Amino acid sequence: MSERVINISFPVKENILLSVKESKDEFAKEILFFAALVLYRKRKLSLGKAAELAGYHKIEFIEKLQEEEEFIFDYTDEEIDEIYEDAEKIK
Repeated sequence: MSERVINISFPVKENILLSVKESKDEFAKEILFFAALVLYRKRKLSLGKAAELAGYHKIEFIEKLQEEEEFIFDYTDEEIDEIYEDAEKIK
């Protein structure tokens, strides 16, 4: 069963595209990426779903996040301590 796709559109003044020096398609792709990034940061979308929204495979999305200097793993200090403790137990 295929998923239903909903088209969402919004107006953008042409001078905006001229300012960013991008075509309509390039701008739309970038807007999708940044929307996915914000939803990922807010933890509303998983990494995989954010990649899907942005139109990337997961690895491509991770590479794009690295270009934007975005952390892929966002652990709290307590979670990091727990990971290190567990790693020490394995040794």
